[in-house]
Parts: sequence; structure tokens; C-alpha cells
Amino acid sequence: MTDEKMSNTFHRLTLNDGREILLVGTAHVSKESVDEVAQLIESEQPDHICLELDDGRMKNREEKSSWSEMDIKKVLKENKGFLLLANMALSSFQKRMGDQSGSAPGEEILSAARLAKEKEIPYSLCDREIQITFTRAWRLSNLWNKMKLIATIISAVFSNEKITAEELEDLKKADVMQNMMDEMAKELPSVKEVLIDERDRYLATSIYLSPGDKKLAVIGAGHQGGVIKTLQKIEEGSLSTDLSDITTIPKPGKGGKILAWAIPVIIVSIFLHGFFNLGQQEGVKMFGYWLGVNMSFTAVGTLISLAHPLNALVSIIAAPFTSLHPGIGVGMVSGLLQATLKKPLVRDFEKLSNDAASLKGWYHNRVLHILLVFFFTSLGSSIGTFVAFPVLLSIAGA
Repeated sequence: MTDEKMSNTFHRLTLNDGREILLVGTAHVSKESVDEVAQLIESEQPDHICLELDDGRMKNREEKSSWSEMDIKKVLKENKGFLLLANMALSSFQKRMGDQSGSAPGEEILSAARLAKEKEIPYSLCDREIQITFTRAWRLSNLWNKMKLIATIISAVFSNEKITAEELEDLKKADVMQNMMDEMAKELPSVKEVLIDERDRYLATSIYLSPGDKKLAVIGAGHQGGVIKTLQKIEEGSLSTDLSDITTIPKPGKGGKILAWAIPVIIVSIFLHGFFNLGQQEGVKMFGYWLGVNMSFTAVGTLISLAHPLNALVSIIAAPFTSLHPGIGVGMVSGLLQATLKKPLVRDFEKLSNDAASLKGWYHNRVLHILLVFFFTSLGSSIGTFVAFPVLLSIAGA
């Protein structure tokens, strides 16, 4: 395979069998990227177009009614609250940058799809489903990296960071993107592997297997280097085109399941030890301490999220008990109750994407507010559990 670098963002790759791949790296919120893609389609006249997008995200962007069809209660009951929250946090960050640059997030991808339809050029959606990507990132992360992910989500929601159009264009430069990838690899290695490395491989393989003798591939600049390296490995025969190992959601590890049940079992055992071996008074003291700590941190979560007063009361009371059952978190209780007390309206779903771009919108939009209540009550109860656990152990003499 030969690689002819036409510019910082455009590579002309010629495969061993003579097929061409025109690989253009874009900034997803850059108007210049939209124009560049349109110009390349016009000048190069590809016979196939490959897009960094999956079926689910394409449907959400094409069908404005898709959000209104979402059942927020079902999402919470299926324990997909964090997944939806992460998705909305990412969307809000991209929306804010897009508003500042004058280009909607991923507009260059949608523009390429529209032009392909107008010119009757077949196109493929070559990215992995976003649900698989997020779930793999979560499942393959250890506890410390999960905490970093949560911190990143909070930062994305509450950040008012401004970025100029010039800075956005800098993100398409290879050296800048490489520095960002290196930093992510240091801070969140498992996340970087799933979000970047695995998707590089998925995109490259999908592009390679797509039909056409001259195909234009429109991908984010952060994937360009990895996609080229992956294509070279495929051409050399050192890498298979079988993607089954990165398109499945890994089952929760046995260690995680054991830990999830071990902590509640140990806490209950501590209470029993206190009542039967240390005396009823000591047992009551330990149980009271557990209630106070867990309820206090959950209360802070309800205050930060501005949960409905009745919901706040129920969540605070429920938190110490839901913490003792891995399958029923207080976030599920608070989220479902918030959705019942403040039922989302049609306009909340219609304005979901726009409201997600501002902090005020997260509190004003009932769907987003439910996610905030779910998140902060879950976080508060979890912190309460980890604060109380070692103290209970010390009281029990462990």
C-alpha cells in the first residue's frame, strides 16, 4: 500500500490491488471541514463514500422524532442511565463547540451523506455502534478509571469552556492530535484503547471491506493516523478483518460481581456482629452511623441536582438500603420517581439536544434533569458507602 500525503488532513492511499482510498480527517465541529469534504466529493468523484457514523447515530440525526420515542423510565430500569448520561454529555460538549464555530457537530458527515444521495453515490456507515463503544469502555475500566470517567462526564456537563475556530482547526494537525492521544493513553489507557484504538481498527476494516475502486472516507482527525496504520497491517496480512472480538460487549468480570455483593454482605455481617457480640447499644450505634453517613451524602446529591422535594425525601431514606443491594441503586429509585413527579413533556424531548449544550438546560429540561438526579444521588450514595465502610470495620474491631 502506498500513502501519498496531499495535506495535513488528506491522504491518498493506493492498495495493492489498485483500489484507492481517499482519507480525509476532519474536526467534527468545523465549517472548513464541511467545505473540504464537499470540494473533495466534487473534484475526486468517488464511486463510494465511507462515513464515521453508525446506524443509531445516523437515525438520531435524521429523525427528529427519535428522541421523543425514548422511554426514560425504561432506560433507567435497564440500568442504562449512565450510558445515556455519557451520550448526552458528549453531545452537549460537541454542541457547545459547534455553536462557537458556526457548524453543527458532525455536519461534515451529514453533508457527505446528503451529497452522496444527491449524486447517487453509494455510501457506508463504517463506525461501531456507540452503545457498544460506551459499554465496552465502562466494562473494561477499573474502579479508578471509572471514577475518572465520571469526573469527565461532570466536567463536560458543567464546563463553560470556550474554543475558537482557529483552535478547532489546530485539532486537525497530526502533532496536536498525537499529543492528545498520548495524554489520554497515560490518564485512561483502557478508555483510549476502546474509544480510539478499537475504533481505528473497526473504521479501517469497514473502509477496506466496503465496495468501490475509488472511495472517499470521511473520519475524525484523531483516527487518521491509526486508520492508516491499520490499513497497512491488513494489506500486509498481519491483521485479520474479523472484528468479532471488538463488537461484543464483555460480560461483567467475576471479580466485579463478587465485590458488588461482598461489600453489602460484609456490612450486614458487621451490623449482626455489633448487635450479637458487641451489645445492642453498639449495634444501634453502628447502624445509626451507617444511616447518617449514607443519607447525608445522598442528601447532598439531591441538593446539587435540585430533585423534587418528595423525591429527595424518599431517596435519602432509601439510599442506605438500596446500597445493600447491587441490583437496585438509589439512582434508579430517584430517577424513576423524578420521572413520575416531573413527567417529561413533548417539548423536553424536542429541545433535548439544544438544552444539553447549557448548564441551565440540564436543569430546565425534564429529561436531562432526571439524568442529573439519577447521577448525583447515585454518586452521593456511593461516596457515603465508601466513607462509612472503613469506619464500620474499625468499630467492629476488624
